[in-house]
Amino acid sequence: MTHTTDTERAVDIRGLDVTFSTDGGDVRAVRDVSLHVQRGEVLAIVGESGSGKTVTARSILGLLPETATAEGAVLLDGIDVVAIGREELRKVRGTKAAMIFQEPSTALNPVFTVGWQLIEGLRAHRRISRKDARATAVEMLGRVGIPDPEKRIDHYPHQFSGGQKQRIVIAMALALEPTVILADEPTTALDVTVQAEILDLLRRVRDEFGTAIVLITHNMGVVADLADRVAVMLNGEVVETAPARELFASPQHEYTRRLLAAVPRLEIVDRQPPASVSDEAVVEADGLVIEYPGRLGTPTFRAVDGVSFRIGPGEVLGLVGESGSGKTTIGRAIAGLAPVSGGSLRVLGAEMNGMKERRFRRLRKDLGFVFQDPATSFNPLLTVAECVAEPLIVHGTARTAADARDKVDELLEAVQLPKAFGDRFPHELSGGQRQRASLARALALDPKLLIADEPTSALDVSVQARVLDLFAELQARFGFATLFITHDLAVVDILAHRVVVLHRGRIAEEGRTADVLGSPKDAYTQRLIASLPVPDPVEQEVRREAWRRAQS
Repeated sequence: MTHTTDTERAVDIRGLDVTFSTDGGDVRAVRDVSLHVQRGEVLAIVGESGSGKTVTARSILGLLPETATAEGAVLLDGIDVVAIGREELRKVRGTKAAMIFQEPSTALNPVFTVGWQLIEGLRAHRRISRKDARATAVEMLGRVGIPDPEKRIDHYPHQFSGGQKQRIVIAMALALEPTVILADEPTTALDVTVQAEILDLLRRVRDEFGTAIVLITHNMGVVADLADRVAVMLNGEVVETAPARELFASPQHEYTRRLLAAVPRLEIVDRQPPASVSDEAVVEADGLVIEYPGRLGTPTFRAVDGVSFRIGPGEVLGLVGESGSGKTTIGRAIAGLAPVSGGSLRVLGAEMNGMKERRFRRLRKDLGFVFQDPATSFNPLLTVAECVAEPLIVHGTARTAADARDKVDELLEAVQLPKAFGDRFPHELSGGQRQRASLARALALDPKLLIADEPTSALDVSVQARVLDLFAELQARFGFATLFITHDLAVVDILAHRVVVLHRGRIAEEGRTADVLGSPKDAYTQRLIASLPVPDPVEQEVRREAWRRAQS
Protein backbone atom coordinates (compact mmCIF):
# COMPACT_ATOMS: atom_id res chain seq x y z
CA MET A 1 0.00 0.00 0.00
CA THR A 2 1.35 3.43 -0.96
CA HIS A 3 1.64 6.04 1.76
CA THR A 4 0.96 9.68 0.96
CA THR A 5 2.21 12.78 2.66
CA ASP A 6 -0.26 15.35 4.02
CA THR A 7 0.63 17.80 1.22
CA GLU A 8 -0.41 15.26 -1.46
CA ARG A 9 -3.83 14.83 0.12
CA ALA A 10 -6.67 16.95 -1.21
CA VAL A 11 -8.92 15.69 1.61
CA ASP A 12 -7.89 14.04 4.86
CA ILE A 13 -10.72 12.88 7.18
CA ARG A 14 -9.57 11.84 10.65
CA GLY A 15 -11.83 10.19 13.23
CA LEU A 16 -15.03 11.85 11.95
CA ASP A 17 -18.16 11.40 14.07
CA VAL A 18 -21.50 12.94 13.01
CA THR A 19 -24.53 12.85 15.31
CA PHE A 20 -28.03 14.12 14.47
CA SER A 21 -30.38 15.41 17.16
CA THR A 22 -33.92 14.09 16.58
CA ASP A 23 -37.17 14.01 18.57
CA GLY A 24 -36.50 10.35 19.25
CA GLY A 25 -33.00 11.00 20.58
CA ASP A 26 -29.51 11.30 19.11
CA VAL A 27 -28.69 9.31 15.96
CA ARG A 28 -25.01 8.60 15.27
CA ALA A 29 -24.85 8.62 11.46
CA VAL A 30 -21.06 8.48 11.02
CA ARG A 31 -18.74 6.64 13.42
CA ASP A 32 -14.99 7.23 13.64
CA VAL A 33 -14.45 7.50 9.86
CA SER A 34 -10.91 8.08 8.59
CA LEU A 35 -10.35 8.48 4.84
CA HIS A 36 -8.11 10.42 2.50
CA VAL A 37 -8.15 11.40 -1.17
CA GLN A 38 -4.99 12.28 -3.10
CA ARG A 39 -4.82 14.99 -5.74
CA GLY A 40 -5.77 13.55 -9.12
CA GLU A 41 -7.40 10.48 -7.55
CA VAL A 42 -11.00 9.18 -7.62
CA LEU A 43 -12.22 7.73 -4.34
CA ALA A 44 -15.59 6.00 -4.52
CA ILE A 45 -17.58 5.77 -1.27
CA VAL A 46 -20.14 2.99 -1.66
CA GLY A 47 -22.86 1.54 0.52
CA GLU A 48 -26.62 1.32 0.80
CA SER A 49 -28.99 4.11 1.80
CA GLY A 50 -28.36 5.02 5.44
CA SER A 51 -24.74 3.82 5.38
CA GLY A 52 -23.42 7.35 6.04
CA LYS A 53 -21.69 7.86 2.67
CA THR A 54 -23.50 11.10 1.72
CA VAL A 55 -23.16 12.54 5.25
CA THR A 56 -19.40 11.83 5.14
CA ALA A 57 -19.04 13.52 1.76
CA ARG A 58 -21.15 16.56 2.71
CA SER A 59 -19.03 17.10 5.82
CA ILE A 60 -16.13 17.93 3.45
CA LEU A 61 -18.06 21.03 2.33
CA GLY A 62 -19.57 21.74 5.75
CA LEU A 63 -23.04 21.11 4.28
CA LEU A 64 -24.47 19.37 7.33
CA PRO A 65 -27.79 20.64 8.79
CA GLU A 66 -27.93 22.55 12.08
CA THR A 67 -29.22 19.43 13.87
CA ALA A 68 -25.86 17.73 13.15
CA THR A 69 -22.84 17.78 15.46
CA ALA A 70 -19.48 16.86 13.90
CA GLU A 71 -16.37 15.79 15.82
CA GLY A 72 -12.93 14.88 14.52
CA ALA A 73 -11.09 16.62 11.69
CA VAL A 74 -11.89 17.11 7.99
CA LEU A 75 -8.84 18.68 6.34
CA LEU A 76 -9.65 20.18 2.96
CA ASP A 77 -6.45 21.31 1.27
CA GLY A 78 -5.01 21.69 4.79
CA ILE A 79 -8.01 23.65 6.24
CA ASP A 80 -10.04 21.93 8.99
CA VAL A 81 -13.64 22.38 7.79
CA VAL A 82 -15.07 21.20 11.13
CA ALA A 83 -13.27 23.95 13.06
CA ILE A 84 -13.90 27.02 10.86
CA GLY A 85 -16.87 29.43 10.90
CA ARG A 86 -19.52 30.15 8.27
CA GLU A 87 -17.69 33.01 6.56
CA GLU A 88 -14.53 30.94 6.10
CA LEU A 89 -16.68 28.04 4.86
CA ARG A 90 -18.24 30.28 2.21
CA LYS A 91 -14.76 31.10 0.86
CA VAL A 92 -13.79 27.42 0.79
CA ARG A 93 -16.90 26.27 -1.13
CA GLY A 94 -16.35 26.46 -4.86
CA THR A 95 -12.66 27.37 -4.63
CA LYS A 96 -11.38 24.40 -2.59
CA ALA A 97 -14.29 21.97 -3.07
CA ALA A 98 -17.36 21.87 -5.31
CA MET A 99 -20.35 19.54 -5.51
CA ILE A 100 -22.09 17.82 -8.42
CA PHE A 101 -25.60 16.88 -7.32
CA GLN A 102 -27.62 13.82 -8.35
CA GLU A 103 -30.40 15.77 -10.08
CA PRO A 104 -29.05 18.67 -12.16
CA SER A 105 -32.53 20.13 -12.71
CA THR A 106 -32.77 21.02 -9.01
CA ALA A 107 -29.23 22.47 -8.97
CA LEU A 108 -29.93 24.90 -11.83
CA ASN A 109 -32.22 27.91 -11.42
CA PRO A 110 -34.92 27.68 -14.16
CA VAL A 111 -35.43 31.47 -14.43
CA PHE A 112 -31.80 32.38 -15.26
CA THR A 113 -29.69 31.43 -18.27
CA VAL A 114 -26.92 28.91 -17.64
CA GLY A 115 -24.39 31.63 -18.56
CA TRP A 116 -25.73 33.99 -15.92
CA GLN A 117 -25.46 31.23 -13.29
CA LEU A 118 -21.88 30.37 -14.27
CA ILE A 119 -20.81 34.04 -14.36
CA GLU A 120 -22.36 34.86 -10.96
CA GLY A 121 -20.58 31.87 -9.42
CA LEU A 122 -17.25 33.11 -10.79
CA ARG A 123 -17.79 36.73 -9.69
CA ALA A 124 -18.90 35.68 -6.19
CA HIS A 125 -15.47 34.17 -5.52
CA ARG A 126 -13.10 36.11 -7.80
CA ARG A 127 -12.33 39.73 -8.62
CA ILE A 128 -13.15 39.43 -12.32
CA SER A 129 -14.98 41.60 -14.85
CA ARG A 130 -18.28 40.41 -16.33
CA LYS A 131 -16.64 40.23 -19.79
CA ASP A 132 -13.79 38.00 -18.57
CA ALA A 133 -16.21 35.89 -16.53
CA ARG A 134 -18.35 35.33 -19.65
CA ALA A 135 -15.26 34.31 -21.65
CA THR A 136 -14.33 31.82 -18.90
CA ALA A 137 -17.92 30.48 -18.80
CA VAL A 138 -17.93 29.93 -22.59
CA GLU A 139 -14.56 28.14 -22.33
CA MET A 140 -15.83 25.87 -19.51
CA LEU A 141 -19.01 24.96 -21.43
CA GLY A 142 -16.85 24.05 -24.41
CA ARG A 143 -14.50 21.94 -22.28
CA VAL A 144 -17.37 19.84 -20.89
CA GLY A 145 -18.68 19.16 -24.39
CA ILE A 146 -21.59 21.59 -24.80
CA PRO A 147 -21.83 22.23 -28.57
CA ASP A 148 -21.77 25.83 -29.82
CA PRO A 149 -21.04 27.26 -26.31
CA GLU A 150 -20.97 30.91 -27.53
CA LYS A 151 -24.70 30.65 -28.32
CA ARG A 152 -25.80 28.05 -25.78
CA ILE A 153 -24.48 30.18 -22.89
CA ASP A 154 -27.60 32.37 -23.29
CA HIS A 155 -30.03 29.43 -23.15
CA TYR A 156 -32.14 28.41 -20.12
CA PRO A 157 -31.83 25.03 -18.33
CA HIS A 158 -35.04 23.64 -19.88
CA GLN A 159 -33.47 24.03 -23.34
CA PHE A 160 -30.86 21.35 -22.55
CA SER A 161 -31.17 17.55 -22.30
CA GLY A 162 -30.58 15.74 -18.98
CA GLY A 163 -27.02 14.80 -19.96
CA GLN A 164 -26.23 18.36 -21.09
CA LYS A 165 -27.61 19.75 -17.81
CA GLN A 166 -25.28 17.42 -15.90
CA ARG A 167 -22.37 18.69 -18.04
CA ILE A 168 -23.31 22.29 -17.16
CA VAL A 169 -23.31 21.43 -13.44
CA ILE A 170 -19.84 19.88 -13.91
CA ALA A 171 -18.71 23.08 -15.70
CA MET A 172 -19.93 25.11 -12.71
CA ALA A 173 -18.02 22.83 -10.35
CA LEU A 174 -14.83 23.19 -12.44
CA ALA A 175 -15.06 26.94 -13.05
CA LEU A 176 -13.16 27.91 -9.88
CA GLU A 177 -10.59 25.10 -10.26
CA PRO A 178 -11.37 23.37 -6.95
CA THR A 179 -8.98 20.92 -5.32
CA VAL A 180 -11.73 18.31 -4.97
CA ILE A 181 -15.10 17.63 -6.60
CA LEU A 182 -17.79 15.75 -4.68
CA ALA A 183 -20.00 13.82 -7.11
CA ASP A 184 -23.16 12.54 -5.39
CA GLU A 185 -24.79 9.87 -7.60
CA PRO A 186 -23.93 11.97 -10.71
CA THR A 187 -25.25 9.43 -13.23
CA THR A 188 -28.24 7.78 -11.48
CA ALA A 189 -30.90 9.62 -13.51
CA LEU A 190 -29.07 9.28 -16.85
CA ASP A 191 -29.38 6.81 -19.73
CA VAL A 192 -26.48 4.37 -20.13
CA THR A 193 -25.10 6.09 -23.26
CA VAL A 194 -25.21 9.53 -21.59
CA GLN A 195 -23.77 7.99 -18.41
CA ALA A 196 -20.80 6.67 -20.41
CA GLU A 197 -20.14 10.19 -21.75
CA ILE A 198 -20.35 11.79 -18.26
CA LEU A 199 -17.99 9.17 -16.78
CA ASP A 200 -15.55 9.82 -19.63
CA LEU A 201 -15.78 13.56 -18.89
CA LEU A 202 -15.10 13.02 -15.15
CA ARG A 203 -12.09 10.87 -16.07
CA ARG A 204 -10.76 13.74 -18.23
CA VAL A 205 -11.36 16.18 -15.35
CA ARG A 206 -9.16 14.01 -13.13
CA ASP A 207 -6.41 13.60 -15.75
CA GLU A 208 -6.34 17.11 -17.28
CA PHE A 209 -7.08 19.27 -14.22
CA GLY A 210 -5.48 17.00 -11.58
CA THR A 211 -8.71 17.32 -9.59
CA ALA A 212 -9.46 14.86 -6.82
CA ILE A 213 -12.96 13.35 -7.05
CA VAL A 214 -15.04 11.82 -4.25
CA LEU A 215 -17.69 9.69 -5.94
CA ILE A 216 -20.77 8.68 -3.92
CA THR A 217 -22.74 5.95 -5.67
CA HIS A 218 -24.54 2.63 -5.31
CA ASN A 219 -23.77 1.63 -8.92
CA MET A 220 -20.84 -0.79 -8.81
CA GLY A 221 -20.47 -0.64 -12.61
CA VAL A 222 -19.78 3.11 -12.32
CA VAL A 223 -17.27 2.39 -9.53
CA ALA A 224 -15.47 -0.17 -11.71
CA ASP A 225 -15.38 2.33 -14.59
CA LEU A 226 -14.08 5.40 -12.75
CA ALA A 227 -12.67 4.77 -9.26
CA ASP A 228 -9.00 4.40 -8.32
CA ARG A 229 -9.81 3.41 -4.73
CA VAL A 230 -13.02 2.30 -2.99
CA ALA A 231 -14.26 2.78 0.59
CA VAL A 232 -17.21 0.60 1.61
CA MET A 233 -19.50 1.95 4.35
CA LEU A 234 -22.03 0.11 6.49
CA ASN A 235 -24.04 1.59 9.39
CA GLY A 236 -21.88 4.72 9.51
CA GLU A 237 -18.53 2.89 9.54
CA VAL A 238 -15.89 2.19 6.89
CA VAL A 239 -15.69 -1.61 6.75
CA GLU A 240 -13.21 -1.91 3.87
CA THR A 241 -10.89 0.30 1.81
CA ALA A 242 -8.82 -0.95 -1.11
CA PRO A 243 -7.66 -0.09 -4.66
CA ALA A 244 -10.59 -0.70 -7.05
CA ARG A 245 -9.06 -3.66 -8.90
CA GLU A 246 -8.09 -5.33 -5.64
CA LEU A 247 -11.51 -4.84 -4.06
CA PHE A 248 -13.43 -6.26 -7.04
CA ALA A 249 -11.03 -9.19 -7.46
CA SER A 250 -10.80 -10.12 -3.78
CA PRO A 251 -13.32 -8.40 -1.45
CA GLN A 252 -12.40 -9.04 2.19
CA HIS A 253 -15.51 -8.04 4.14
CA GLU A 254 -18.67 -10.15 4.01
CA TYR A 255 -20.80 -7.05 3.32
CA THR A 256 -18.62 -6.10 0.29
CA ARG A 257 -18.99 -9.62 -1.10
CA ARG A 258 -22.77 -9.38 -0.62
CA LEU A 259 -22.87 -5.97 -2.34
CA LEU A 260 -20.95 -7.24 -5.38
CA ALA A 261 -23.02 -10.44 -5.61
CA ALA A 262 -26.22 -8.36 -5.81
CA VAL A 263 -25.13 -6.41 -8.92
CA PRO A 264 -27.23 -7.42 -11.96
CA ARG A 265 -25.08 -8.53 -14.91
CA LEU A 266 -25.78 -9.35 -18.54
CA GLU A 267 -25.73 -13.15 -18.50
CA ILE A 268 -27.99 -13.66 -21.55
CA VAL A 269 -30.52 -16.04 -20.00
CA ASP A 270 -32.91 -17.62 -22.52
CA ARG A 271 -36.38 -17.37 -21.00
CA GLN A 272 -39.08 -19.19 -22.92
CA PRO A 273 -42.38 -17.30 -23.10
CA PRO A 274 -45.21 -19.10 -21.29
CA ALA A 275 -47.30 -21.52 -23.34
CA SER A 276 -50.57 -19.59 -23.51
CA VAL A 277 -53.96 -21.34 -23.47
CA SER A 278 -55.31 -18.35 -25.42
CA ASP A 279 -53.96 -16.79 -28.59
CA GLU A 280 -55.54 -13.44 -27.74
CA ALA A 281 -52.91 -10.87 -26.81
CA VAL A 282 -53.19 -8.86 -23.59
CA VAL A 283 -51.69 -5.88 -25.49
CA GLU A 284 -51.37 -5.56 -29.25
CA ALA A 285 -50.00 -2.45 -30.99
CA ASP A 286 -50.13 -2.14 -34.79
CA GLY A 287 -48.59 0.94 -36.41
CA LEU A 288 -49.13 2.87 -33.16
CA VAL A 289 -48.70 6.65 -33.40
CA ILE A 290 -48.80 9.04 -30.43
CA GLU A 291 -48.44 12.78 -30.97
CA TYR A 292 -48.39 15.79 -28.68
CA PRO A 293 -49.90 18.98 -30.15
CA GLY A 294 -47.57 21.96 -30.42
CA ARG A 295 -48.24 25.16 -28.52
CA LEU A 296 -47.93 28.80 -29.57
CA GLY A 297 -47.22 27.95 -33.20
CA THR A 298 -44.76 25.11 -32.57
CA PRO A 299 -45.27 21.97 -34.71
CA THR A 300 -46.84 18.75 -33.44
CA PHE A 301 -44.33 16.41 -31.77
CA ARG A 302 -44.52 12.73 -32.75
CA ALA A 303 -43.35 10.77 -29.68
CA VAL A 304 -44.22 7.28 -31.02
CA ASP A 305 -44.05 6.60 -34.75
CA GLY A 306 -45.50 3.40 -36.25
CA VAL A 307 -44.70 0.96 -33.44
CA SER A 308 -46.02 -2.64 -33.53
CA PHE A 309 -45.65 -5.30 -30.79
CA ARG A 310 -47.71 -7.72 -28.70
CA ILE A 311 -47.71 -9.00 -25.12
CA GLY A 312 -49.18 -12.46 -24.60
CA PRO A 313 -50.89 -13.71 -21.42
CA GLY A 314 -48.31 -14.28 -18.65
CA GLU A 315 -45.50 -12.79 -20.76
CA VAL A 316 -42.95 -10.19 -19.60
CA LEU A 317 -41.99 -7.73 -22.35
CA GLY A 318 -39.01 -5.44 -21.68
CA LEU A 319 -39.33 -1.99 -23.27
CA VAL A 320 -35.92 -0.31 -23.34
CA GLY A 321 -34.47 2.89 -24.76
CA GLU A 322 -33.06 6.25 -23.76
CA SER A 323 -34.98 9.26 -22.47
CA GLY A 324 -37.19 10.57 -25.25
CA SER A 325 -37.41 7.18 -27.01
CA GLY A 326 -41.17 6.98 -26.32
CA LYS A 327 -41.15 4.05 -23.88
CA THR A 328 -42.97 5.81 -21.01
CA THR A 329 -45.43 7.37 -23.49
CA ILE A 330 -46.37 3.85 -24.69
CA GLY A 331 -46.82 2.71 -21.07
CA ARG A 332 -49.09 5.70 -20.39
CA ALA A 333 -51.14 5.02 -23.55
CA ILE A 334 -51.69 1.39 -22.49
CA ALA A 335 -52.88 2.65 -19.08
CA GLY A 336 -55.27 5.10 -20.78
CA LEU A 337 -53.24 8.12 -19.61
CA ALA A 338 -52.11 9.31 -23.07
CA PRO A 339 -54.31 9.51 -26.19
CA VAL A 340 -53.58 7.39 -29.27
CA SER A 341 -53.19 9.53 -32.42
CA GLY A 342 -53.02 6.84 -35.09
CA GLY A 343 -52.72 3.14 -35.77
CA SER A 344 -54.19 0.57 -33.40
CA LEU A 345 -53.58 -0.23 -29.73
CA ARG A 346 -55.70 -3.01 -28.25
CA VAL A 347 -55.52 -3.46 -24.47
CA LEU A 348 -57.36 -6.43 -22.95
CA GLY A 349 -59.43 -6.63 -26.15
CA ALA A 350 -60.44 -2.95 -26.16
CA GLU A 351 -59.31 -0.53 -28.90
CA MET A 352 -57.62 2.52 -27.33
CA ASN A 353 -57.71 4.68 -30.46
CA GLY A 354 -60.77 6.84 -29.83
CA MET A 355 -61.44 5.27 -26.43
CA LYS A 356 -63.47 7.46 -24.06
CA GLU A 357 -62.45 7.62 -20.38
CA ARG A 358 -65.91 6.50 -19.23
CA ARG A 359 -65.71 3.29 -21.30
CA PHE A 360 -62.11 2.58 -20.27
CA ARG A 361 -62.85 2.88 -16.54
CA ARG A 362 -64.20 -0.68 -16.32
CA LEU A 363 -60.88 -2.02 -17.69
CA ARG A 364 -58.74 -0.19 -15.13
CA LYS A 365 -59.28 -2.83 -12.45
CA ASP A 366 -57.44 -5.32 -14.70
CA LEU A 367 -54.39 -3.02 -14.88
CA GLY A 368 -51.73 -2.60 -12.19
CA PHE A 369 -49.13 0.20 -12.24
CA VAL A 370 -45.78 0.25 -10.40
CA PHE A 371 -44.14 3.69 -10.46
CA GLN A 372 -40.47 4.63 -10.45
CA ASP A 373 -40.73 6.57 -7.17
CA PRO A 374 -43.36 5.11 -4.82
CA ALA A 375 -42.80 7.97 -2.34
CA THR A 376 -44.57 10.40 -4.71
CA SER A 377 -47.36 7.95 -5.63
CA PHE A 378 -48.40 7.28 -2.01
CA ASN A 379 -50.57 9.70 -0.04
CA PRO A 380 -48.30 10.70 2.88
CA LEU A 381 -51.35 11.22 5.15
CA LEU A 382 -52.53 7.61 4.78
CA THR A 383 -51.02 4.52 6.37
CA VAL A 384 -49.43 1.91 4.13
CA ALA A 385 -52.47 -0.36 4.61
CA GLU A 386 -54.80 2.47 3.55
CA CYS A 387 -52.64 3.15 0.46
CA VAL A 388 -52.65 -0.52 -0.56
CA ALA A 389 -56.45 -0.69 0.02
CA GLU A 390 -57.16 2.32 -2.27
CA PRO A 391 -57.73 0.33 -5.51
CA LEU A 392 -60.08 -2.04 -3.65
CA ILE A 393 -62.17 0.90 -2.38
CA VAL A 394 -62.13 2.82 -5.70
CA HIS A 395 -63.37 -0.22 -7.64
CA GLY A 396 -66.00 -1.17 -5.03
CA THR A 397 -64.40 -4.42 -3.85
CA ALA A 398 -64.31 -3.04 -0.27
CA ARG A 399 -66.19 -0.18 1.40
CA THR A 400 -63.41 0.94 3.76
CA ALA A 401 -59.73 0.27 4.45
CA ALA A 402 -60.79 -1.64 7.58
CA ASP A 403 -62.99 -3.96 5.45
CA ALA A 404 -60.03 -4.59 3.13
CA ARG A 405 -57.49 -5.23 5.91
CA ASP A 406 -57.45 -9.04 5.58
CA LYS A 407 -56.77 -8.79 1.84
CA VAL A 408 -54.13 -6.06 2.48
CA ASP A 409 -52.33 -8.21 5.08
CA GLU A 410 -52.28 -11.09 2.59
CA LEU A 411 -50.81 -8.79 -0.10
CA LEU A 412 -48.15 -7.40 2.26
CA GLU A 413 -47.05 -10.91 3.19
CA ALA A 414 -46.97 -11.85 -0.54
CA VAL A 415 -44.42 -9.05 -1.11
CA GLN A 416 -42.47 -10.11 2.02
CA LEU A 417 -43.48 -7.22 4.27
CA PRO A 418 -44.70 -7.98 7.81
CA LYS A 419 -48.43 -7.14 8.05
CA ALA A 420 -47.63 -4.85 11.01
CA PHE A 421 -45.99 -2.51 8.47
CA GLY A 422 -49.51 -1.70 7.27
CA ASP A 423 -49.92 0.57 10.31
CA ARG A 424 -46.86 2.65 9.39
CA PHE A 425 -46.85 5.73 7.18
CA PRO A 426 -44.98 5.68 3.82
CA HIS A 427 -42.14 7.89 5.12
CA GLU A 428 -41.46 5.34 7.86
CA LEU A 429 -40.48 2.71 5.28
CA SER A 430 -37.16 2.47 3.42
CA GLY A 431 -37.06 2.90 -0.38
CA GLY A 432 -37.07 -0.85 -0.99
CA GLN A 433 -39.93 -1.41 1.47
CA ARG A 434 -41.99 1.35 -0.19
CA GLN A 435 -41.43 -0.27 -3.59
CA ARG A 436 -42.68 -3.59 -2.19
CA ALA A 437 -45.77 -1.85 -0.82
CA SER A 438 -46.25 -0.26 -4.28
CA LEU A 439 -46.10 -3.75 -5.81
CA ALA A 440 -48.70 -4.97 -3.27
CA ARG A 441 -51.02 -2.11 -4.26
CA ALA A 442 -50.57 -2.88 -7.97
CA LEU A 443 -51.55 -6.53 -7.33
CA ALA A 444 -54.57 -5.68 -5.11
CA LEU A 445 -57.17 -6.35 -7.84
CA ASP A 446 -55.44 -9.43 -9.35
CA PRO A 447 -54.58 -7.60 -12.60
CA LYS A 448 -54.17 -9.29 -15.96
CA LEU A 449 -51.53 -6.73 -16.94
CA LEU A 450 -48.88 -4.96 -14.86
CA ILE A 451 -47.10 -1.85 -16.16
CA ALA A 452 -43.80 -1.27 -14.32
CA ASP A 453 -42.07 2.04 -15.20
CA GLU A 454 -38.41 2.05 -14.02
CA PRO A 455 -39.45 0.48 -10.69
CA THR A 456 -35.91 -0.32 -9.46
CA SER A 457 -33.71 2.47 -10.88
CA ALA A 458 -33.60 4.48 -7.62
CA LEU A 459 -32.87 1.47 -5.36
CA ASP A 460 -29.60 0.25 -3.85
CA VAL A 461 -28.19 -2.79 -5.67
CA SER A 462 -28.91 -5.28 -2.88
CA VAL A 463 -32.46 -3.89 -2.43
CA GLN A 464 -32.93 -3.91 -6.23
CA ALA A 465 -31.83 -7.55 -6.36
CA ARG A 466 -34.39 -8.52 -3.69
CA VAL A 467 -37.20 -6.57 -5.41
CA LEU A 468 -36.38 -8.15 -8.81
CA ASP A 469 -36.30 -11.66 -7.28
CA LEU A 470 -39.64 -10.94 -5.63
CA PHE A 471 -41.08 -9.55 -8.87
CA ALA A 472 -40.06 -12.68 -10.81
CA GLU A 473 -41.50 -14.92 -8.07
CA LEU A 474 -44.85 -13.04 -7.99
CA GLN A 475 -45.09 -12.98 -11.79
CA ALA A 476 -44.60 -16.75 -11.96
CA ARG A 477 -47.10 -17.27 -9.11
CA PHE A 478 -49.92 -14.99 -10.30
CA GLY A 479 -49.25 -15.23 -14.06
CA PHE A 480 -49.97 -11.60 -14.95
CA ALA A 481 -48.57 -10.19 -18.20
CA THR A 482 -46.03 -7.39 -17.70
CA LEU A 483 -44.74 -4.39 -19.61
CA PHE A 484 -41.39 -3.66 -17.92
CA ILE A 485 -40.10 -0.19 -18.91
CA THR A 486 -36.42 0.40 -18.11
CA HIS A 487 -33.10 1.70 -19.45
CA ASP A 488 -31.16 -1.03 -17.57
CA LEU A 489 -30.45 -3.92 -19.93
CA ALA A 490 -29.23 -6.14 -17.08
CA VAL A 491 -32.69 -5.88 -15.43
CA VAL A 492 -34.35 -6.84 -18.74
CA ASP A 493 -32.03 -9.84 -18.94
CA ILE A 494 -33.18 -10.99 -15.48
CA LEU A 495 -36.94 -10.67 -16.08
CA ALA A 496 -38.07 -10.38 -19.69
CA HIS A 497 -39.06 -13.13 -22.12
CA ARG A 498 -38.86 -10.71 -25.03
CA VAL A 499 -37.50 -7.20 -25.53
CA VAL A 500 -38.35 -4.20 -27.72
CA VAL A 501 -35.60 -1.58 -28.19
CA LEU A 502 -36.96 1.90 -28.93
CA HIS A 503 -35.01 4.74 -30.52
CA ARG A 504 -36.60 8.15 -31.15
CA GLY A 505 -40.12 6.76 -31.22
CA ARG A 506 -39.41 3.83 -33.54
CA ILE A 507 -38.47 0.18 -32.94
CA ALA A 508 -34.74 -0.34 -33.52
CA GLU A 509 -34.82 -4.04 -32.70
CA GLU A 510 -37.09 -6.64 -31.12
CA GLY A 511 -37.09 -10.34 -30.36
CA ARG A 512 -36.38 -12.89 -27.65
CA THR A 513 -34.26 -11.32 -24.91
CA ALA A 514 -31.40 -13.80 -25.35
CA ASP A 515 -31.24 -13.08 -29.11
CA VAL A 516 -31.38 -9.28 -28.86
CA LEU A 517 -28.91 -8.96 -25.97
CA GLY A 518 -26.70 -11.88 -27.04
CA SER A 519 -26.25 -10.91 -30.70
CA PRO A 520 -27.74 -7.47 -31.38
CA LYS A 521 -28.16 -6.61 -35.07
CA ASP A 522 -28.93 -2.90 -34.85
CA ALA A 523 -26.09 -0.40 -34.30
CA TYR A 524 -28.14 1.47 -31.67
CA THR A 525 -28.69 -1.71 -29.62
CA GLN A 526 -24.97 -2.49 -29.90
CA ARG A 527 -24.19 1.02 -28.62
CA LEU A 528 -26.60 0.60 -25.68
CA ILE A 529 -24.95 -2.68 -24.65
CA ALA A 530 -21.42 -1.28 -25.08
CA SER A 531 -22.33 1.71 -22.85
CA LEU A 532 -23.47 -0.48 -19.93
CA PRO A 533 -20.67 -0.50 -17.29
CA VAL A 534 -19.87 -3.91 -15.80
CA PRO A 535 -18.76 -4.44 -12.17
CA ASP A 536 -15.23 -5.53 -13.09
CA PRO A 537 -12.48 -2.88 -13.55
CA VAL A 538 -10.37 -5.09 -15.85
CA GLU A 539 -13.25 -6.00 -18.19
CA GLN A 540 -14.60 -2.44 -18.00
CA GLU A 541 -11.29 -1.00 -19.21
CA VAL A 542 -11.50 -3.17 -22.34
CA ARG A 543 -15.16 -2.19 -22.88
CA ARG A 544 -14.32 1.49 -22.37
CA GLU A 545 -11.72 1.37 -25.15
CA ALA A 546 -14.23 -0.36 -27.44
CA TRP A 547 -16.82 2.31 -26.58
CA ARG A 548 -14.31 5.09 -27.37
CA ARG A 549 -13.51 3.54 -30.75
CA ALA A 550 -17.24 3.34 -31.51
CA GLN A 551 -17.61 7.08 -30.75
CA SER A 552 -14.76 8.14 -33.06
